[in-house]
Amino acid sequence: MMLKTYYDERETRTPGSREAGLMAALPRILHHAKSQSKAYGRLLADIEPQKITTREALAKLPLTRKSDLIDAQAKEPPLAGLNATPIPAMARLFQSPGPIYDPQGKGDDWWRMGRAFFAAGFRPGDIVHNCLSYHLTPGGFIFDSGARACGCVVVPAGVGQSEAQVKAISDLKPTGYSGTPSFLKILIEKAEELGADISSIKRALVSGEALPESLRSWFAERDIAMLQCYASADLGLIAYESDAKDGMIVAEDIILEIVRPGTGEPVAEGEVGEVVVTTLNMDYPLIRFATGDLSAIAVGESACGRTNHRIKGWMGRADQTTKIKGMFVHPQQIGEIVKRHGDIAKARLVVTRENDNDVMTLTCEGIDDGQIDAIAETLASVCKLRGTVLAAEVGSLPNDGKVIDDRRDLT
Repeated sequence: MMLKTYYDERETRTPGSREAGLMAALPRILHHAKSQSKAYGRLLADIEPQKITTREALAKLPLTRKSDLIDAQAKEPPLAGLNATPIPAMARLFQSPGPIYDPQGKGDDWWRMGRAFFAAGFRPGDIVHNCLSYHLTPGGFIFDSGARACGCVVVPAGVGQSEAQVKAISDLKPTGYSGTPSFLKILIEKAEELGADISSIKRALVSGEALPESLRSWFAERDIAMLQCYASADLGLIAYESDAKDGMIVAEDIILEIVRPGTGEPVAEGEVGEVVVTTLNMDYPLIRFATGDLSAIAVGESACGRTNHRIKGWMGRADQTTKIKGMFVHPQQIGEIVKRHGDIAKARLVVTRENDNDVMTLTCEGIDDGQIDAIAETLASVCKLRGTVLAAEVGSLPNDGKVIDDRRDLT
């Protein structure tokens, strides 16, 4: 029987058709969130959902920051009022580090992970050795549901107990692995130490940590084809690799934006910024959820034939808050300076140390020397600290997503 190439026909829709579907769903999910979620009832109180039908309109809505969840959930337990489905109607509640509490609603493949497993080559009847944790955190369940959505049989291995896991792989002969790449390397090295055969594993879907090409090649030398995906406990699948290995394809049923760190403003295609996701999940409808991760949109479509946007993968963290002369300076404050001076195309605050003193230098693209004094006054007013302002040509600052570049060696 010939295996189909794509998980479903939606992966190869025209980009216009997909965008029209997302924009048609957007006001519906906003209305649902506003009417059913306490937090979004407050946050969207002055918003008319039926008018939010474009990305430009969406970009004007406030962000919900993952970094704020710990405090927000402590004040309004357990989910800070973000859930639209009442807690007693959920299927599971999890605790992630922080702690941050995450829900799982009822239904199959709630996190939409099936298409990532399919793209990685998993098919009905495959046995998958799943090595993300099933204890308190949702990782094990997220991958478990995706594998089963592809018709796979799952070994709920979790983490640790490497000798017992090698024994299980040797006996059960799974064809696939899911988890972190580093743990699969540990299992392979443990098997070599024990003289056990775990060569049945031919493919892997990994997440949770970086996958440098050198490590991917190490697995390829052992006849294991490895692809990675980008997912989170709150949002589920965000993006995934295909055999083309030309970036990560954005998942269906989410609206992904790349915004300038510290602001909610979308950046130009190809520019590094913070990943912000709006999910169409009716149980937990996160609106403009700022992940704190950096990435960039990759130009064009994947060579694999899937037509959704691609991102360049995980490129670091967006939270660049730093303490200068005893005062915290946040990316949002630099965003406020840019907002007050419309000629600034892009700005970066560089922090250095000279003669045991902290020094701030704000480089601004698109301004002339005559604007420097006014911007310096705004810098002092917004950040409560004085610094130097420099003018720079548009496009001269690095494209790395940094708004605050702390270059001090404080060791």
